Amino acid sequence: MGNKLLEGVKVVELANFVAGPAAGKFFVDAGADVYRIEAANGDPLRFTAVSEGRPFNLEENPTMELENGGKKDISIDTRTPEGMEILHKLLSNADIFFTNWRNKALVKSGLDYDTLKQKYPKLVYGIITGYGEGGPDDNLPGFDYTAFFSRGGYLETLRPKSGLPFNVVPGAGDHNVAMNLVAGMLAALYHAKVTGKGERVETSLFETAVFNLSMSHQSAQYHEPGTFLPMDPRTAPNPLLNCYRTKDNRYIMMCFPNYDTYYAKFMDVLGHPEMIGNERFSPVNNMTKNNTGGEVYDLVQSEFEKKTAEEWLPILNAADLPCALCKNGLEILNDEQAWGNGTLVEFTYPSGQKRTLIRQPIRYREMGLPEALRAPQVGENSREVLAELGYTKEEIKELEEKNIIYVYDRATFKSLV
Repeated sequence: MGNKLLEGVKVVELANFVAGPAAGKFFVDAGADVYRIEAANGDPLRFTAVSEGRPFNLEENPTMELENGGKKDISIDTRTPEGMEILHKLLSNADIFFTNWRNKALVKSGLDYDTLKQKYPKLVYGIITGYGEGGPDDNLPGFDYTAFFSRGGYLETLRPKSGLPFNVVPGAGDHNVAMNLVAGMLAALYHAKVTGKGERVETSLFETAVFNLSMSHQSAQYHEPGTFLPMDPRTAPNPLLNCYRTKDNRYIMMCFPNYDTYYAKFMDVLGHPEMIGNERFSPVNNMTKNNTGGEVYDLVQSEFEKKTAEEWLPILNAADLPCALCKNGLEILNDEQAWGNGTLVEFTYPSGQKRTLIRQPIRYREMGLPEALRAPQVGENSREVLAELGYTKEEIKELEEKNIIYVYDRATFKSLV
């Protein structure tokens, strides 16, 4: 493996759940030292197994590895002067500090940007919020289910017109916003290294979702009563930009954003040469004018129902038609492409149990693929980090006895939670 791109960069992470920690994991993978501040009773993410569809196990939590593998975890009571002193010692030598605390709490704790920049003018300061800054809802609690999927437009825009909003899963919006924060903080880090001046970087779940759906959201202003979404797939403006059900009740997504480019080839593959050159159905302007998109949809669906997905995919791929099978999670974990491009990696827990983990979607030629690293338990590195900061063994022991810091012990941790 080549040199780590961010070796020597020090990052302090004061964040919980997914969006903030996922940003911190990016820096770990690129070689930075990431110091994760966690309360003694643990990040709530340690206890969300039931919402993710897996059994609860403190010693085997793939979500923690996904978001926090390779970090140094220090548990500090930041409500105490001694705890805040430890945090400031970390910040005094840090390049980046980021958080997903709400602004009111940050101001109350003296951890807002305007306060910290007076002490640490070179510090890059990142913050993730639910809804962005300014506006009447800037201090509402934000999760990806609400601020991203719901308020940002996914659940109403992407559902079938006659159906319920689709099921959402935790982390999807958070991972999006994490990468936005990373991009901003890297730009600010470069600026700080060149000029010696820090910067405050902010992004939010809501803003990220609105940007992700910006093409359809902007198009809404051209329609009455405001949008053509949600829509019935049969009456979609482009019937060749749709999912089709196969004989074995699987779905294949066809993606022909330019109807005219693929129409003739697709009709040939379907075995309907009579549709080629038929002015009722092509070019796209004729299809729209004649309102025949539903007929095209019905024809395609009737043909797809004659073969299984396993039969259709080689035919479509051989014709170089853009398509993909709608896969479930277990199929993804066994996908040859995902293994071949390094998306997936095998990880062995201390128990000896082997599990599949997923890497962040960024690859470097010289540095190579990041290792799959274990996530620390709460406060696992508290003593080690305090020693790095110059605390003596006696001082560390005293802080531990006063509950200013916490060092993971399975028995006492259970009593805390």
